[in-house]
Amino acid sequence: MALQHSVLSPVFTCLCSLMYIFSTGLVVVVAVLTVRHIWYSRRLSCFSKPQTRSWLLGHLGKIRNTEEGLQQMDDLVKTYKHSCFWFLGPFYHLVRLFHPDYVKPLLMVPASMTVKKGLIYNHLQPWLGHSVLISNSEVWSRKRRLLTPAFHFDVLKNYITIFNSSSKIMHDKWCRLVAEGKTNLEMFDHVSLMTLDSLLKCAFSYDSNCQESPSEYVSAIVQLCDLVAQRQHNILHHWDWIYWKTQQGKLFKQTLNIVHRFSRDVVQKRRALHKKQREIITQSVAPTSQRRKDFVDILLLTRDEDGRGLTDEEIQAEANTFMFAGHDTTASAICWMLYNLARHEHYQEKCRQEVMDLMEGRDGQEIKWEDLSNLPFTTMCIKESLRLHTPVQAVSRSYTQDMVLPGNRTVPAGEICLVSIYGTHHNPIVWTNPNVSTWSLIPIDLTQKFAMTELQVVVALTLLRFRLTPGVNPELGSSRVRRLPQIVLRAEGGLWLQLENDPQR
Repeated sequence: MALQHSVLSPVFTCLCSLMYIFSTGLVVVVAVLTVRHIWYSRRLSCFSKPQTRSWLLGHLGKIRNTEEGLQQMDDLVKTYKHSCFWFLGPFYHLVRLFHPDYVKPLLMVPASMTVKKGLIYNHLQPWLGHSVLISNSEVWSRKRRLLTPAFHFDVLKNYITIFNSSSKIMHDKWCRLVAEGKTNLEMFDHVSLMTLDSLLKCAFSYDSNCQESPSEYVSAIVQLCDLVAQRQHNILHHWDWIYWKTQQGKLFKQTLNIVHRFSRDVVQKRRALHKKQREIITQSVAPTSQRRKDFVDILLLTRDEDGRGLTDEEIQAEANTFMFAGHDTTASAICWMLYNLARHEHYQEKCRQEVMDLMEGRDGQEIKWEDLSNLPFTTMCIKESLRLHTPVQAVSRSYTQDMVLPGNRTVPAGEICLVSIYGTHHNPIVWTNPNVSTWSLIPIDLTQKFAMTELQVVVALTLLRFRLTPGVNPELGSSRVRRLPQIVLRAEGGLWLQLENDPQR
């Protein structure tokens, strides 16, 4: 018995010590978080605060990524007009902004004062590295300057052929399905593959045939987007030390390896090709026929004012960003545009007639660069669709110094500002009826010219070959559409449209 006591006594003492240390640490953490929360709340007291669940949890759980969540956002904008203070437990303290007068001064701030931090940016960093989407200050400015040539009009002109080709593949597939009696189609699956097909050709000169057969790389891109969206919705997964131990975190790393390996191989092989071509020119050997330069080629050749180019790692990061930001946002914009045309037959016919007048007397169906400026009404409808169904709902920023907003409200340096693009585009103070055409929107990013060009081509070619009406969602058993705000705006159970071959074509 004495022996047992002598053995268990030190163990018991050790356990008591560990419990004391743990409980003390827990009390300290709670105290620090509480003091931090009170401090942040006082700093942002100039902004109205919607009703919270509790003084500590705040608005945690009140943001819902559903149709009802967007309706809540509508109510929030109606009530608070321009901005409000929002906090998610003791972890995130945000200023939410949804009026042009408040948004504009923040988006016009020089890059040297702007910081992209928190929320989704941290979740994208393992995938996109320090690309232009995530980088800050002078790093962002330099990369922005180096990337600009990749979206010059002369480059976009070369991409027109790709947009026409990828659209034709998708439309031919639709024709086969309609001929088989499958006229009720889910748009996101088809359009996302089409935009990925286009981007792979524009970025890497790579023909994946992903619209007709499975592709490991394309599947990995789609899965990464889904995993990022899932992580964003689980606040415990916002911390790396928790997330990487979960099954989702492990799957993310496995999938990420596929995407990074592909882009790394393309960049390294292309750099070797450029080196070989320079050697051929140096040796005065007649070069072989030149192929069209793609996104990677342009990034390999671009130089800053000091004559320095981008490293392989930087080019990979920008190429990965181009694939991520370019396919999902553009696919969302195209799908919602087709949906809006399906709901408004009169506008669909006006757009179709505009395209048919443009193409009259031509052999074949291909949109040319010079055609884009001759589609004013269709382009106006695209912009209005972008306002009504904004692909990206919000962007977050913080600043290195205090930002003074109208009404003498100040956002302290370091605080996260959540610029609600959706809220701004649906603000009844700005538009009498925010759900009716108004022709105004916030531009999103550097790739907007690329995306707009693809939108114009795909929409015009679709109207040439098909008539669109609302389809039936099998999950809901009706034509009702419930919006689903994720990384981009989607629809619960998909976005279903009824397609009919246009007999006039």
